[in-house]
Amino acid sequence: MSEPLPASLSPWRDKINGVLFVGLLAAAVVQLAATPAVKALGFSPLVVGIVCGMLYGNFLRGTMPAEWGAGVHFTARRMLRVAVAFYGLNISVQQIIEVGLPGILVSCAIVLFVLVVGTLIGTRLLKLDRDTVMLTAAGSAICGAAAVLAFESTLKAAPHKSAVAVATVVLFGTISMFLYPLLYQTGWLDLDTRAFGIFLGGAVHEVAQVVGAASNIDAATTEVATIVKMTRVALLVPVLLVLGLWLQRSATATAGLNGVKAKLPIPWFAIGFLVLALIHSAQVIPAPLLQALRTLDIFVLTMAMTALGIETRFAQMRQAGPRVMVLGVILFILLGLGGYALVKLVT
Repeated sequence: MSEPLPASLSPWRDKINGVLFVGLLAAAVVQLAATPAVKALGFSPLVVGIVCGMLYGNFLRGTMPAEWGAGVHFTARRMLRVAVAFYGLNISVQQIIEVGLPGILVSCAIVLFVLVVGTLIGTRLLKLDRDTVMLTAAGSAICGAAAVLAFESTLKAAPHKSAVAVATVVLFGTISMFLYPLLYQTGWLDLDTRAFGIFLGGAVHEVAQVVGAASNIDAATTEVATIVKMTRVALLVPVLLVLGLWLQRSATATAGLNGVKAKLPIPWFAIGFLVLALIHSAQVIPAPLLQALRTLDIFVLTMAMTALGIETRFAQMRQAGPRVMVLGVILFILLGLGGYALVKLVT
């Protein structure tokens, strides 16, 4: 008969069990996301992960020992930051140069425009809380669920707010994926194939949704759209650094009465993202190892999204009300009209 673990080791055992449990769920999620029906919808494993996690967390949570919750939380926070850093292996300086000045201008302008205008509309006009607005705006402006996760870690937002933001990204990104190719093929978008690729890369939410939309046109459009989209992803680093500075100023202003200066919340995972992107640009990682690291990173991101879903409650999401969907509609319009106007201007 085995002896029980010392009390000092029990929390570690529970945390490891929680991480392993999320890993098993994420493995099933990856298989589900690879099915033809799900791939046709343009849903990435990250999106499928948060949906499955929410279903489990709200309807089957009692089947998981409560002590494992520490491992679920660890996955949704600590492992998430490492995974976001390694996402930099999908970006290279060469890709950014290849897309040219028009693609870079569209990417920078879209991210800045949607983040600033979306945040102002959400907080001042719709009276939503800061975290929900910024998470939703980041998901729309930068790179979908991955941006929501990165902002959630920096803002230290509640899980249900991230879930609401991801829901809007999925809904309106999916609409974009089907709508824009249809408008292009019926002549409503007066763009050549290269310009349309730049438009898709600048105006569609998720990387997978960009690829899904562009693949309806041709291979050249898909290549341009993907590179422009990855340029938007690269902007995650400077945006997070600016966010950290803004949070520090806000905290310092709040604590100023006590003579306390707030610490700068540096998102170290964003620095890691940049470093790994530069390493990838140097082309020193063998191709098989690079592919293995990318695959592992997507899996860990899927684990983080699944864990986030497990921690989310539908009742908390309902508290946000219809105003979040209204914000999603506004951001969708800003992306579409703003992206089209910018592409016409620079091409």
